Formats: sequence, C-alpha cells, structure tokens
Amino acid sequence: MSILCGLPCIPLLECVYCLACARWALKRCLYTAGHDSETWGVATPEEFEPVPRLCRYILAVYEDDLRNPLWEPPKGYGIDPDCLVLKKNYEETHGLAPPYLLYLDHDHADIVLAIRGLNLAKESDYALLLDNKLGKRKYDGGYVHNGLLKAAACVLNAECDILKELVEKYPNYTLTFTGHSLGAGVSALLTMVVAQNRDRLANIDRRRIRCYAIAPARCMSLNLAVRYADVINSVVLQDDFLPRTATPLEDIFKSLFCLPCLLCLRCMGDTCIPEDKMLKDPRRLYAPGRLYHIVERKPFRCGRFPPVVKTAVPVDGRFERIVLSCNATSDHAIIWIEREAERALELMREKDHTLEIPAKQRMERQESLAKEHGVEYEAALRRAVSLDVPHAFTPSRYGTFDEEDSQQSGGDCSTGSSARSKSVETWDELIERLFERDESGLMVLKKPLLGSS
Repeated sequence: MSILCGLPCIPLLECVYCLACARWALKRCLYTAGHDSETWGVATPEEFEPVPRLCRYILAVYEDDLRNPLWEPPKGYGIDPDCLVLKKNYEETHGLAPPYLLYLDHDHADIVLAIRGLNLAKESDYALLLDNKLGKRKYDGGYVHNGLLKAAACVLNAECDILKELVEKYPNYTLTFTGHSLGAGVSALLTMVVAQNRDRLANIDRRRIRCYAIAPARCMSLNLAVRYADVINSVVLQDDFLPRTATPLEDIFKSLFCLPCLLCLRCMGDTCIPEDKMLKDPRRLYAPGRLYHIVERKPFRCGRFPPVVKTAVPVDGRFERIVLSCNATSDHAIIWIEREAERALELMREKDHTLEIPAKQRMERQESLAKEHGVEYEAALRRAVSLDVPHAFTPSRYGTFDEEDSQQSGGDCSTGSSARSKSVETWDELIERLFERDESGLMVLKKPLLGSS
C-alpha cells in the first residue's frame, strides 16, 4: 500500500521508482570487465613480451633459495642465480619496504628490480598500506599514496649506488622496476622518483626507464597516472578488484574477511557518483600509467576463453567500476596472472608465425608501435587537459616537460632536477624529511610522520 494512499498517483510513482531501481541493479549485475577495454587497441607480442617473464621474477622473490626452489612454476623462474645481484628479505629491509631482488638479465639486456606483493602475515606490510589518508601526500603536482612513496624512497636510497654502477656499466640495458599488488604500487612510485631524479643514476635516459606494475593498487592521482604513462605500464587480469576500487587500502584490508560485502557496497556507491565529479577530484587515486587488460571470460558463458590483451592510455573510463564477479579476488593472484599472460603471449606469437611476418617488417612494426604509443600518450595528456583534470598540462614534446609547466605543490612536492624552482624539494630533502638515523646508524621512518594526519 502506498504511504500516501490518499493520492492515487503515488502508487504509480512507486512502481516507476521500483522499475528504475531494478533496471539499475540489472545493469550493475550485467556489467562485465570487457566493457572497460572494449574500445582499446589490441596489444602486440613485442610490447607484451616482458610481462610473463617479469611475473616469474616476482614469484622468485618468494623463494628462500633460488638454487633449490620449492614453488617453481612450470616454465621455471628463468633466473640464473649467478646473475642475481642481490635479494633482500624483511629483516634486511627492516620492514620499511617489501622484499625484493635485483637481477641482471643479460638475455634481454635488462636490469630488473622486482618487488613481491602483500604478505598477510607481516605487520610491516599493513603499516605501509595504512600509512595514508586521502590527500595526505603531494608529489610532482599530484597526490600519491604516502606509505608506498616512503617504501619507494627507502628502496632507492638503499640501492642507489648499485643501480648507478649497473646503469653505467651496461649503457645499452634498460632499467625495469616491477612488482605485484603492494609491490606494484611501490615499483610505480619508485619509477616516478627515478624519472624525477635521473641525476642520481648517472643521468640515465628517460627512455631506458620502465615499470610493469602487475595488479597494482591505486597509488597516484589521475594527472600523474597519465603523465607517467610513457614509463609506467599496469597489467590487470579480467575482473581484478584492486585496480578498480577507490576505497582506501586501509579500509579494504581492515575488512579483509568480509571483502565481497565491502566491494558490493562500494560498487553501489560508485555507481551514484558522476564520472566528471570523479575526474575533478585531485585527491582520488588511480592505477598508474598505460593499462594492459587481459580479457579471458565473456558474459553468459562458462569457462575461460583464449585470452586477449587490450591496451590504451585512458583518461576517463579508467577502471572506474568494480565488477561484481566471483573472480574479483582470484584474478588478483600473481600465479593466475603469470599463467594467463603466458597463454596470451603464446597466442600472439602463433598468430604472428601463421602470418609469417619477415624480420624487416617486424623491426618496422616495432618502430611504428613506438610512434603510435607516443601519439596515444600525447593525446591522453591533451584529453586530460580538455576534461579539466586537476593539475594536468600538455608537455612540449613526448617524454619531456617544460620547466615552467611543472606544477608547484608546496613543501610536500618533490622533484630531483636542479633546474626546477628552489621551492620544490630535492631528493636529499625528501629523504631527510621522511627518514632519520637511529643510534646504530640505520635509516628509520620518522615517528611523527606515521602519526600525522
């Protein structure tokens, strides 16, 4: 019965309202991950080739002894223990950063720093995730996750000398940062810090720096996510929840045992927020850089299909909606991502082999791909400006930025170029502000910062 039964039009309005709610709920339930990337281009094997290999390097961080591995994947880790430069565990990082390894990959002319994902049994990992509040930390004209930035600064401060030595010794090698989940966020921010402080690594060419963030947490504001798309790449498997939810990480992991309920509620809440309002929130964090989306399931169909990899540098529609799926959490697992990425790469190579593309045309395609990525990157920057994304600006040319265009963001913003304004803090000032030395000479986080709001 109508609440206001005296008015005959009210029951009709109630019916219309109920139908509208049912239609909204149906659309949300039928929303699939394929909608996120349906307009994106298809990735090529040349650009996607590092992904499964780097996934295996990340898995190798979990091993105690790489000469006697316990959880080796079917294809192995692909690591020569003799070329392992270093490997650090929680005791050696003192809980300031997740465990990581530094590997000299001579087969692919690559210097790789791989960082593991979240360890549910380690309080130090939770401390990194919980050390953040919306809009707490500014960096390079945008906002970043405070705890992950501290971990990135810690890693670079510890390994700066050895990285500089390797970069100088192997001038033709690329410098690759990679990680999964928590480690993906750290590696993405580490790449930003390195790109802004290239003088700390023998003035390394920006084009030699790259990052592959596997299933990353949202760790930087939209203007930074687009601006660093020339060096940062994010890989997302189908319905993975973490790159999609803007829920603060502390809320996610505090509610770990009722995560499906939290995701469902967040999904409903996000649906009611207009996208232009999301875009204009300067503190809202996003998955970083260029996005690679591995799609392997289709709506109303059972089982997995041959995976297809889509890629783009989106501004709007950047994984804004959570997918209500029973695979939202399992698609976050690094083991599944490595397996499906390898399958996708094999299918790409089989297609190329069927087409019998000559070597010369392959080289031309790689050059054409680099140009296409450059054009797409510049178009994304212009679109960010046209959509009035806070602090977005158009650079003078691909990969470089005018000094006068650099955003001034007060005492919390940091860059490493001495040509920038003196009001922007240097790398040494950033380290001095975030860390201090204890009585034994070890670098530790300043306690006031952990408790600051």
